[in-house]
Amino acid sequence: MLPPCSASSQTRGLRNRVANTVTNSPREASFDVHGYRFSVHSNLEVPLEGLAQDFARFRSDARAPGVRIELVDAEPPPDLLRATIPIAYTPRNVAYRHEGRRYVDYHGRGLGVRDEQTGDYRLYSRDPVLLYEAAYLYLLSQIGDALDREGLHRIHALGVVVNGRAVLVLLPMGGGKSTLGLHLLQHPEVQLLSDDSPFIDRQGRLLAYPLRLGLLPGTEGGIPVEHRRTIDRMEFGPKHLVNYSYFASRVVASAEPGLVLIGSRALTNDCRVEPISRLAAVRACLVNCVVGVGLFQGLEFLLQSTPWDLLGHAGIGASRLRNCLALIRRSTVCRVQLGRDAALNARVVLEHARRL
Repeated sequence: MLPPCSASSQTRGLRNRVANTVTNSPREASFDVHGYRFSVHSNLEVPLEGLAQDFARFRSDARAPGVRIELVDAEPPPDLLRATIPIAYTPRNVAYRHEGRRYVDYHGRGLGVRDEQTGDYRLYSRDPVLLYEAAYLYLLSQIGDALDREGLHRIHALGVVVNGRAVLVLLPMGGGKSTLGLHLLQHPEVQLLSDDSPFIDRQGRLLAYPLRLGLLPGTEGGIPVEHRRTIDRMEFGPKHLVNYSYFASRVVASAEPGLVLIGSRALTNDCRVEPISRLAAVRACLVNCVVGVGLFQGLEFLLQSTPWDLLGHAGIGASRLRNCLALIRRSTVCRVQLGRDAALNARVVLEHARRL
């Protein structure tokens, strides 16, 4: 078992600890996310600790076959630097494909090598923070893709449970899902599925996907420092996180559908909820699930080299739509306008959830 990470570690602290976090032999941790199994191996504690905290809900003692992620504290071997034709560009990296492998160049700071048959991924870098974030994003992408193929689809929303029924709040990135979730969890009757992307199955049920919980600066409130940390990111700068350990006892595995709230924000202090048509709710699900706006999908890993590969995703789009229709059909649907008072927003949402 991995030792718990010091939750108060800041990014600069991670960098300063590098010299003391190299072990003589690789360590590993295994996970199972709704049937998607993977293990992480490294001789660096920093990325292992971070991933163990992020996916703590899904730690597994079983060493069943699955995808293998290796995080290597080294420069990439010269014989790997052969690919010359890029297939995808992102702000984080450039992806290449060559002889059954995908090479992801993190702008000279690291190199990832993916086996296209097994999904195994080996990352080379001298920067433990890059190794951690790159592995985290790879796993988000691969978990989403693998479970898509099994008929489980993420939706970009806050998911909580009240009186045994799921309550979804659809808001854009930066719209306040995590802040609303933390205020809802101050009420003992509220349980958590995910602050960002629960899964929907074919019957419209919601499955838990609780990872780290992101916060805006200054919104930490009374969360003890041992449950908080700050990380650096390749694209968007530092991010403040609440570890799974803080809300672990409030997480439930799944819930039947109950209430879907299509959210927006206003500069006023009040919070309003009003009914909307199911068609309006379907439109919101098209954006937040079928298209996947707000969900990390990792084009450097998913984008294929031929149009025929892209056509294979059409069936997944249809499956996402079916699951969303099942969810909407079995739910009460409303619009919620959130105001500037976060505590009031939580009370109003909870009041409507109690009526289910």
